[in-house]
Amino acid sequence: MNEKSHPKSIKLPNTIEVFGNLKNAKRFAIDIGGSLTKIAYYSTVPYRRALYDVDKEYGPSQSEDSHQHYEVSQGARLHFIKFETKYIENCLDFVHANLMNTHENMTGKVIKATGGGAYKYTELLNEKLGLSVDKEDEISCLIKGCNFLLKNIPDEAFEYHRHGNPEYKFQNADPNIFPYLLVNIGSGVSIMKVMSDDCYERIGGTATGGGTFWGLGTLLTKAKGFDELLELAEKGDHRNVDMLVKDIYGGDYKSMGLPGDLIASSFGKAMHSHKDRNFNAATQFSEADVARSLLFTISNDVGQIACLYAMMHKLNTVYFGGYFLRNHPLSMHTVSFSINYWSRGQVKALFLRHEGYLGAIGAFLKGAEECDADKYSWLENYAGSSGLRSPVPSQVLSPQGVPVDQLEIDRWESALTYCPLLHEPASYIPDTVDLTQDAEAREYWLQCFEESVDKFVARAIQSQPDSPSAKERAHKFREKYVSRLHYLKHQPFAYGNLTVRCLLDTIQHYMKEFDFPDPYMQQKQVENERALSLLEKRLQQLDAMEWIPRQEALVTSVLAGNMFDWGAREVADLMESSDFGFQEAQAKIQSRPWLIDCLDEWIDRLKGPPHRCAAIFVDNSGVDIILGVLPFARDLLQRGTQVILCANSAPALNDVTYSELQVLLKQVAGICGVFHSALAEGRLVAMESAQASPCLDLSRLNQCLADTMSQRKVDLLVIEGMGRALHTNLEAKFTCECLKLAVIKNRWLAARLGGDMYSVMCSYKRPHTKNIDSSVSR
Repeated sequence: MNEKSHPKSIKLPNTIEVFGNLKNAKRFAIDIGGSLTKIAYYSTVPYRRALYDVDKEYGPSQSEDSHQHYEVSQGARLHFIKFETKYIENCLDFVHANLMNTHENMTGKVIKATGGGAYKYTELLNEKLGLSVDKEDEISCLIKGCNFLLKNIPDEAFEYHRHGNPEYKFQNADPNIFPYLLVNIGSGVSIMKVMSDDCYERIGGTATGGGTFWGLGTLLTKAKGFDELLELAEKGDHRNVDMLVKDIYGGDYKSMGLPGDLIASSFGKAMHSHKDRNFNAATQFSEADVARSLLFTISNDVGQIACLYAMMHKLNTVYFGGYFLRNHPLSMHTVSFSINYWSRGQVKALFLRHEGYLGAIGAFLKGAEECDADKYSWLENYAGSSGLRSPVPSQVLSPQGVPVDQLEIDRWESALTYCPLLHEPASYIPDTVDLTQDAEAREYWLQCFEESVDKFVARAIQSQPDSPSAKERAHKFREKYVSRLHYLKHQPFAYGNLTVRCLLDTIQHYMKEFDFPDPYMQQKQVENERALSLLEKRLQQLDAMEWIPRQEALVTSVLAGNMFDWGAREVADLMESSDFGFQEAQAKIQSRPWLIDCLDEWIDRLKGPPHRCAAIFVDNSGVDIILGVLPFARDLLQRGTQVILCANSAPALNDVTYSELQVLLKQVAGICGVFHSALAEGRLVAMESAQASPCLDLSRLNQCLADTMSQRKVDLLVIEGMGRALHTNLEAKFTCECLKLAVIKNRWLAARLGGDMYSVMCSYKRPHTKNIDSSVSR
């Protein structure tokens, strides 16, 4: 392409954060629109993970060479990058120049392309990347991309309520996304009915769309582009241009149920503006008024047409996407108002956080044999993705500050599904408090995490004493995470519902990106060794007790063990500054009656028949798992109950991981015959939960664990720890008995719940009646 065809192209710098891991890219797809281009590629991502050696006596080696604690693994990541189409030539140059062994890896291969530019830029793609272009149908790509996002990305869809509290109401995870209506507002409008992954049809549309708004706006105003036209509309007052019901009737048209402020005629007041000699110049409308009226005209009509199609096909869920919207508040507000008005609240207008990537995702999936996109589950990487409406300031293509939006999605190496024990999966919310809506809680937790970040930095550096880059990486982690916290103060909705869970998840994502796979590994090892040395004596003490005092002691032991949480700031300070042990922890927790006290009900239940199988979601390493959970599990085993210990698949703070738990169970089997025989007979098993957080999201559970729960007919669920039982599952309901145990180790949260520091939650619930099928894979 010559210079005239792309006069505003820029030279890209050598290092571009948003084109991450480009040298390991394996497959490309591209969606080229008239204004925006989206590049998609799949890459393998090398990362280190903590190594637990089951053949060693106490876990990982304590060699001075910290690298012996890890092994290098390969992950997979999907990258999606969005930029203005006018920069396409230089972006492709950069992609080509930075591919390792480009000609060997890519020459002769195919790039999937969609959008109108797939035809316009065919020769450019071939020239710059040496790839033949395989054009894909735009509509099928949009639908495939939409299905992928709805199935894999939590909080992808939202309702928008301008000036509401909250403005953004994100939808719960739903195991059944079909059927729905997809309305794509590009230059024109296409309306698709989607019944399943492979069954869909275009049922209608209109030629009055984004192109109409842009074209008429260019004729009627001096705006130079689409975004400038939208900015103009934000400043205008449509009432100066539109004729309202009250302009005709002097107020509401009550007999027809029409409020006075409803638009009766778009541009109705402009009819005689230039013909009437007596026209009052003081009431002359501005270009901003015209732009706003035009935006309302297009949005209202699109909303009404979409509503009519939805009601005709008996659908109450309508997703909107396309260049016209782009998460623009005024546009979303108008479409939402129109849908709500015409359907009388029966149809929901829903928008997508990543709607701009639908076509690129779909085009990529069309040729995604290498990454088996439909075989695995996928997770949004908070560390590498832009937020809703506004890209992170550092994510730019050039020193001139050209903005780029990006999305990164990591592959989870196993299928995920909903927990089969959930009462109503479609209404399950894996968070207790929505910080997007609760301003007081949001302010507290954002400040709390910012004040705690230095502890994470120090622990990260300590975990890699022989690494010359550890300090630099740890301080970059701090810089990025604090920047994200500040960003979330102003844009709390940027990544969906803002919750304690997502703030903790973001820490883990950044830690992994900066190569700190398990900063607490050595601390956990020390605490495990200390607790193991006390286990035999503790079991003897419990065995010597009468039955009822023993049941009380087993529960209070779990609670005391839950005190050993390095994620709780005051407790971490206590453990660092004193010789804090099991006895001290028992003395700290609240005396009965507890804040939530169902201990007596639990003990009464134990007087009845034994449970068939218990699934216990465990929390911290050391005292928690060894002196708290394992004695509790041992008592269940002795009653004839099978036990599944469910542990994190990946590290998070000092939580016990599945790999670590395997080591610990081998060790306790050598200490206690009950564990030895239960492990040998398969009555006690450890399984990974697919979690990588101190919290617990039961809508994303390891498929194998879910299957085992169903096969063994789990009738008791035990959830322990503040993150799992309080931050995320306090209100969760189950079809089996459930025991939730936690000590509240945060003063603000304790006061919020009506208690004091170290208040206890011991909640026991009988089964809820199951009325829907929850065994649906994601």
